Amino acid sequence: MATVTLTKDTFEETVTSNDIVLVDFWASWCGPCRMFAPIFEKASDTHTDIVFGKIDTEDQQELAGAFGIMSIPTLMVLREGVIVFSQAGALPEPALEDLISQVRALDMEAVHAAVAEAKA
Repeated sequence: MATVTLTKDTFEETVTSNDIVLVDFWASWCGPCRMFAPIFEKASDTHTDIVFGKIDTEDQQELAGAFGIMSIPTLMVLREGVIVFSQAGALPEPALEDLISQVRALDMEAVHAAVAEAKA
């Protein structure tokens, strides 16, 4: 699956209807964003069961602001609607692959329990 463009109108549905969603917050003028883009695209071709979404921070300022994006690129990973990773900076391909493996291995019952406990 190729990357998909996410907007404030498509973000929530994408996250709620897919188990794992990787989100790349980027802008066309950002050099590190342009360096990370082919790595992100390649991973989207390899992991066809995961949604790889891109949010153009210039076009989607409201969405970027809602997530407190201060630096780009920022990679955010959501699993079962929970943000399980968020970090600024471009990742090299091996680090992205390792991150995907770690996200797949998460015990989501424990994650949901921790989220519920934190809200209580």
